[in-house]
Amino acid sequence: MAGPMRLTFSSTSEAQTERFGQCLAASLFPGALIGLGGELGSGKTCFVRGLATGLGIPPERVRSPSFTLINEYSGGREPLYHIDLYRLGPGDVDTLALREYLYGDGICAVEWFERLGEQPPHLSIRFTFVAESERMLVAVANSQRYDDLLRAVARELGEQGGVEKD
Repeated sequence: MAGPMRLTFSSTSEAQTERFGQCLAASLFPGALIGLGGELGSGKTCFVRGLATGLGIPPERVRSPSFTLINEYSGGREPLYHIDLYRLGPGDVDTLALREYLYGDGICAVEWFERLGEQPPHLSIRFTFVAESERMLVAVANSQRYDDLLRAVARELGEQGGVEKD
């Protein structure tokens, strides 16, 4: 039996990271949950700008939710909820009513997803520094629905280059 679909994308610029997000947004479905991980400054918010663009939301509206915890963006094909768990402790998720976002009908992108504790079906994207101007983005599906999503993205990006799938 094959493991989960895995897609690796090499980015050497903000524009390429945004392009990955934009391509992914084209195949996203209502209620999609994207868990983002990686060091500070590795491109997570840049990626979310690409998601916004792909959903029809002006990318200049996208800001890091490090201090606000949740930024809501409407006006696109689906609402986009950008959540940052960096400043939260283990029990804080329950007290903030985040579940209405995580299990709602909008698209939910969660930075520092590993701090959530629970692991609902989601698409995981890890951002890793390779060099000062290069990042490796590794997307891993943890359900069939996200496998199908990554296959669609791989086809789109494969035509443009810069992607490997496992």
